[in-house]
Amino acid sequence: MRAAVLETQPGELIIQDIRLDKPLAGEVLVRTVAAGLCHSDLHFMENKWPAPCPAVLGHESAGVVEAVGEGVTYVQPGDHVITCLSAYCGGCDYCLTGRLHLCNNRAAIDRKPGEPPRLSRPDGSPVNQFFRLSSFAEQLLVHEHAMVKIDKDMPLDRAALIGCGVTTGLGAVFRTARVEAGSTVAVIGCGGIGLNAVQGARIAGAGRIIAIDMHPAKLEMAEEFGATDVIDASKVDPVAAVKELTKGGVEYSFEAIGLKSAAQQAFNMLCAGGQATVIGMIPMGENIEIHGPDLLSEKKLTGSNMGSNRFRVDMPRYVDLYLQGRLKLDELVSARIKLDQINEGFATMKTGAVARSVIMFD
Repeated sequence: MRAAVLETQPGELIIQDIRLDKPLAGEVLVRTVAAGLCHSDLHFMENKWPAPCPAVLGHESAGVVEAVGEGVTYVQPGDHVITCLSAYCGGCDYCLTGRLHLCNNRAAIDRKPGEPPRLSRPDGSPVNQFFRLSSFAEQLLVHEHAMVKIDKDMPLDRAALIGCGVTTGLGAVFRTARVEAGSTVAVIGCGGIGLNAVQGARIAGAGRIIAIDMHPAKLEMAEEFGATDVIDASKVDPVAAVKELTKGGVEYSFEAIGLKSAAQQAFNMLCAGGQATVIGMIPMGENIEIHGPDLLSEKKLTGSNMGSNRFRVDMPRYVDLYLQGRLKLDELVSARIKLDQINEGFATMKTGAVARSVIMFD
């Protein structure tokens, strides 16, 4: 099969022929239909986060089950599925207490020593599987605990977005921060994840939703997704602007870029008792600085791991919201591209001009 391989960090992706093994016990073979380009993949390409190379990147995908291994009962050939990087073991303390997204024993669903690698080159040498998924390939071989079965009426190109960006943005609002109806919200960064935080706040019933970005086109999209106010951070200090709009600060803020400065801004624009949630992947080795005395006013700085999701429950619900017309996904797809155009897609991402590019394999 053809796949996009990261050979070195930093580096671009190289389209190569890769071997895929047959599914063993607990594993599922999926024909990839669509895969989204996520900023997290770009972090690894740019060596802001380490990754074992060579690796097939990609983690936001949807497809159709082609075959299942021994003992798999959750899905069968022909089922439509969304993959998820929050794969879980099902037996650790985090899993048993309902926090599967924090599972600390994901190695339990990896292949064991002596078993052939899931991905390999034609000469038999192993290729690393990115987040146990590797979505930038014509097929996926993953454990059944890394996928969720969905309604076949759901278009798979939009379903793929639910696999990461949508769940991360909505989940940060619904599960991590638990935004209350009528509250004030600010979202810093209106890319794919930030736009979903905006519409998550709208669905949650927030009274005021302030979108912050440096690109006018993204601010226009944020208004379409539910923002009541927009701030162009290239022209004004966003913290001062938010405090002026709200007469003191917001109750909830979300950082959706992955920058130390933006995370600090998210904290600084809170009112007393407010909560700042960092969704973005701040580069390794960077530390966030906050003013210590602000903690006495019960301001909180919180991290969010892919929206604190319970994806087997959350993702089908998001599918239902879309099919009901309550969740905007069509508008998130800025471009549909082929696998061969993947590096062009990431280059466009770096300009800040798109919400999401989606690779179509069919």
